[in-house]
Amino acid sequence: IAFFGYNSSFAGPGDVGRYKAELEGFIRHTLSQKYNGNSVPQLAVVSPTAVQDLSDRFSVPDGSEANRNLKLYIEAMREVAGANGALFVDVFSPSQGWSADLTVDGALLNEAGYKKLAPLLADALFGEARVSEDKRDAVHAAVVDKNFTWLNDYKIPNGVHVFGRRYNPYGPGNYPFELEKTRQMTANRDRAIWAALQGQAFDLAAADAGTIELPPVETNYRPSNKNGTVEYLPGEVAETKIEVPAGYQIDLFASEQTFPDLKNPVQIAFDNKGRLWVATMESYPHYRIGDPRPKDKLIILEDTDNNGVADKQTVFADDLHIPIGFEISHDGVYVSQSGSLVRLRDTDGDDQRDEYELLLSGFDDHDTHHAISAFCADPSGAIIMCEGLFLHSNTESVYGPERGSNGGFWRYSPQRKHILRYAQFSIPNPWGVVFDDYGQDFFLHTSGPSMSWMLPGTVKARYGANLNAPDLLTSNKVRPTSGIEIISSRHFPDEVQGDVLINNDIGFLGAKQHRLIEDGTGFTTEYVQDLFVSMDLNFRPVDLEFAPDGSLYVADWQNALIGHMQHSARDPMRDHEHGRIYRVTYPGRPLVQPARIDGATIDELLENLALPEFRTRYRTRRELRERDGLEVSKAASAWAAKQKDERFKLEALWVTWGADRIDANLLGELLDSEDHRIRAAAVRVARFNEHKLPNLTEVLSRAANDEHGRVRLEAITAATHLPRGEGAAVLAIAKAREVDSHMAQSVEFAANVFSGSAVKDEKPEKVAAPKHLEGADAVRFVKGAEIYSREAHCVTCHQPDGKGLPDSGFPPIAGTQWTNGDPDRLIKLTLNGLFGPIEVSGRSYPGQVPMTPFGYILNDEEIASVLTYVRNSFGNQASPIQPGHVKRVREETKDQLGLYSPDELLKQHPMN
Repeated sequence: IAFFGYNSSFAGPGDVGRYKAELEGFIRHTLSQKYNGNSVPQLAVVSPTAVQDLSDRFSVPDGSEANRNLKLYIEAMREVAGANGALFVDVFSPSQGWSADLTVDGALLNEAGYKKLAPLLADALFGEARVSEDKRDAVHAAVVDKNFTWLNDYKIPNGVHVFGRRYNPYGPGNYPFELEKTRQMTANRDRAIWAALQGQAFDLAAADAGTIELPPVETNYRPSNKNGTVEYLPGEVAETKIEVPAGYQIDLFASEQTFPDLKNPVQIAFDNKGRLWVATMESYPHYRIGDPRPKDKLIILEDTDNNGVADKQTVFADDLHIPIGFEISHDGVYVSQSGSLVRLRDTDGDDQRDEYELLLSGFDDHDTHHAISAFCADPSGAIIMCEGLFLHSNTESVYGPERGSNGGFWRYSPQRKHILRYAQFSIPNPWGVVFDDYGQDFFLHTSGPSMSWMLPGTVKARYGANLNAPDLLTSNKVRPTSGIEIISSRHFPDEVQGDVLINNDIGFLGAKQHRLIEDGTGFTTEYVQDLFVSMDLNFRPVDLEFAPDGSLYVADWQNALIGHMQHSARDPMRDHEHGRIYRVTYPGRPLVQPARIDGATIDELLENLALPEFRTRYRTRRELRERDGLEVSKAASAWAAKQKDERFKLEALWVTWGADRIDANLLGELLDSEDHRIRAAAVRVARFNEHKLPNLTEVLSRAANDEHGRVRLEAITAATHLPRGEGAAVLAIAKAREVDSHMAQSVEFAANVFSGSAVKDEKPEKVAAPKHLEGADAVRFVKGAEIYSREAHCVTCHQPDGKGLPDSGFPPIAGTQWTNGDPDRLIKLTLNGLFGPIEVSGRSYPGQVPMTPFGYILNDEEIASVLTYVRNSFGNQASPIQPGHVKRVREETKDQLGLYSPDELLKQHPMN
């Protein structure tokens, strides 16, 4: 059964011919196969359903243009299917008469919509038959149960480790057996469906007991006094291991000892009532077949007696799987569910979810810790979602298909039901986004040590095209990072306001504080201090957020093992029980009086927008989006008219944007502001209100000629979403002005969008081999430079300059005997990996994260090339490595089990 036509229809009438040819090719190919080994299949081609008009309820297309195009494509389907012997099922025509609430956005069917479609489809495919209502519930339950196990085979999460490029070295120990068991359990459930259809009993538990037993997985954890420890400190003791600067204090707010559900917290957020929501993820890295169903949670923690310690827990949802991102919104809670975005709603006010609505699917979860994560709302309430390397997401909505490749960000607007590939960068795994007071957003690379500015990458994304993200950090870089926040609290000292906080989870276990500084078009930073650092080696700060009272809350993943690819997914030392929340205060200054948000009047809420605390304004805007949009927008415009501070006016503009009733007059006023930060913010608002602003091209043309580069860059990136001719004209205006280093790459990518040029394979600039290398050695040096710089290869830990990240525990390779000494030792650790404490150039490193065993990833020629490069770069000059040498060592070490330890290698190959 093939469902075709919807995505293609957005190409319009001019592409029908191409579509017919491709559909015919698919049908002919399919009908020429013998998938069962004996006979050709029967094939049914099913049309899309009609697009419903929901424009009276949401700011979505009314479906008229989409339905006109769909009719053309459906007639093409009817013609091609009939001519090639395939059954054609037209569900478009009957669905035009459907009027109930059947879709998420007009196009994507909801649960009620699928209930409507199911009998229509079944009758068309198999003929009308008597319905056995008395068996419906039993059959439905059996089908849903089978779906769960079948999907864990067909689209198993973490596929990059199950059968992809990271299958080795740990995958063979568990995944072949898990897949076999999954297929056995799926077959059992298929038998259960047929038994239910026949009204017969089926002992599913007994059938499952006959499936294979999964073999135990051995840990690669090696205890040392510098690694995480399997003996977890009680929360009260761990609290004493955290150091803060003079004047600050950190206290334990909650732990798994008091709240056993607080297992592996991954993201936190305060709601409008001042309660702390926590996403927990005990099923990480992902569900294992045969175990009880996943029970990841969203919990609400409260401090009811205001003593700084949680004393009440409410479980909002307890049936989630890998909720690595969530955002509380005006109309529910949006949650990442690996490959899907879902909305959870509490309809009766008991703080427990009643509705589970799947909004979008098609997000890739080929690597579960790279899937959509670390949600954060922009000033309008649109949700920014991080996504990492290896992933190729393909989503669809009433607006058409939207695709993303590798590292980048998605933007989902609840008001418009609109999904956008917001930015696309050459980054490994971003985990943290934050906005400043003027709507500029910043993010973390996570696997790398960088913090970057979002705007340059918001050029219209093209599949396979990834910009290089600018690094704003100038010193004190650490990795891997997770969680970012800007200090905005009168409870904290005046001199730290506006500084950015960055969590880190390996080596340096704490948060670095950097001053965020204007730098022409863009930004730079200056290191300030370490806000907190722990001596508890299991401390893993993954998120942080300022509370309504101005204190800072920190989520601690609390785990001896950290690293997705460095250990087996089923390593028994992965912890699934611990989790902590800490609270940072500055006792010498009073706490902030929490602003009234929940239950406040619209006038009270608008006054909150003049408060200094960003998070208070963030939550206030969220509350305003929950109120009547027309009333809110009118009140916001009236409030803005009384304000002299243009930043307050900007807040009001954002409120009208969030209500989807943009105040065009206020927008025009702020576009003419004398403050470039206000003008840039206003251009951003205009960009995302193209459905409300018929003069958007004119607005962007003016901004493209602005005296300040940031305003011009906002215009350039926005223009890439205009029709080609209009956008190219805006770009030409901007290029007539100075194109500085902050915008040069964006200008190049924008030009390629308008020209339709093929996506360039962005590779590091070729380096020249040093003069002492000749012939094949020189060629290998150049190739090695490219391999060294690949994502998730050498550069991630050892850095472009070869100096490593000592503060994070990643040693240098410049000027060291480990690099320049015995080639056999170097080849062995490259082939088989390295794990454990190590001394490099007189400094000790904990070796908490194993070095990747590249023998599974690179061939002999590639390893010879990259080792030749590192032995002759960064001031090194040592003998080149030959492929034959690598081949010999590979053969000699083929029976090596697991990663080498430094001590083991030094016994075999002592230092000179």
